[in-house]
Amino acid sequence: MDRNIRSGAGGIPPARPPRTLVFSGAMLAAALLAGCVGTTAQNEAEMASRMSLSPNTVAGATGASPSEAGSTLIADLQARRSVLPLGGAYAKVADAVLEADAGTAGAELRIARLRSEARAKNWLPKLGPSVTLTSLNGLAAGLLLEQALFDHGKRKAERAYAAADVEVAAVTLSSDINQRVYDGLSHYIKAERARTQGALSARANDRLQGFATVMRQRVEGGLSDNSEQHIITQHLAEMQATAAIDREAEISAMAELAAMAAPGIDGVRGIDRLSVLGNGAEPLSVVKARGEGQRSIAESKIARAGLMPSLSANADLTADGLDPGLRLGGSGLLGMGTREEFAALDATADVVARRNAEAAETAQRRIVSLERQIAQMESRMAQGAAVLAQTEANLELFVEQYKLGRRSLLELVGQYDSFARLERDQASLKYEIALLEIEIARDRGLLVDGARM
Repeated sequence: MDRNIRSGAGGIPPARPPRTLVFSGAMLAAALLAGCVGTTAQNEAEMASRMSLSPNTVAGATGASPSEAGSTLIADLQARRSVLPLGGAYAKVADAVLEADAGTAGAELRIARLRSEARAKNWLPKLGPSVTLTSLNGLAAGLLLEQALFDHGKRKAERAYAAADVEVAAVTLSSDINQRVYDGLSHYIKAERARTQGALSARANDRLQGFATVMRQRVEGGLSDNSEQHIITQHLAEMQATAAIDREAEISAMAELAAMAAPGIDGVRGIDRLSVLGNGAEPLSVVKARGEGQRSIAESKIARAGLMPSLSANADLTADGLDPGLRLGGSGLLGMGTREEFAALDATADVVARRNAEAAETAQRRIVSLERQIAQMESRMAQGAAVLAQTEANLELFVEQYKLGRRSLLELVGQYDSFARLERDQASLKYEIALLEIEIARDRGLLVDGARM
């Protein structure tokens, strides 16, 4: 009768143990496994020496790893402060751009955090259903409780991998947010540049229009010929085309900015100077390379542990009672290339160190190049201001000489056209510097406060 009940033979359904019995058995199994783990912890040094393991490796498999007191990488990101002046035009644009952000990178960070929280508990026993086909073609169902005893640090490496994955996701979030603010500010600065240049072009266009009217009157009066009028008309047409280009550039830049920002930035004007030269904040590309390196090292440790045998204790609770046991897992198979495979996995740390050094060098070279461009722009702006002042003085002299009849109208128009174009190019330099400044701030992750992430 007992045999038929256990196997399900003779058409009699297998007896189900009462829920209280199953619960009590599960608790008993957990207690037994806890006892096994405790015994292992007491003798871990001896058992480690028998299996060529270090005591730290055994502890990492059988107990909870020291919970990360906090990621220094994430703490560094959160401690960063934006270089955008509070209440300035840049800050208003940044707020509008971030308000309309879809938050994809933030969602990915939340997923990575959930995975990390799940991996943080991977040292605990696992409980699940167990279904076995008996020799009499019957099904025996029960509960299986399993606890790892030795895994060569695999679970510890899994926790490290999940933690590094969170760090990489955090850096990605910071990079995405800074890139979004950079895109918004670059559109805004380009619109401001086009607006300023457009105003200068419109003023020059009005002045040339006046010269063209004077020349037309001179031609009608017989004081000048049509060739002179054609030259002035050509200057006027070129200036009108330049003004039209400036207006189109302003409209395009503002349209792109409006497409990625919340409403309310139409009345924002002006640009801000940023304190980015000499800032020692580590570039985000270097921070991300470091996080990805830690993740790669953890991944190699997981792969290394998977090539070695592991030991786990289990307890199977069925209708027949509690059946404890031990199970040997892992690959456990050695081949001719196993030594080389271990060597390749052990070389991961060296590769990571080289990648980090390369990322640091590349980022530093890029920032040095941007800072050098700013210095060149500032030098050009200082020299251009002197040239512009001298050109303006010459223009005033030409006007006086024209009134006295010593200069022709064509000479005056040519001088004014040169002055107007020089003035327009000079006005563009400060906006070019502004674009370089926000590029450096983006690379260093200084366009957004870390606390906002």
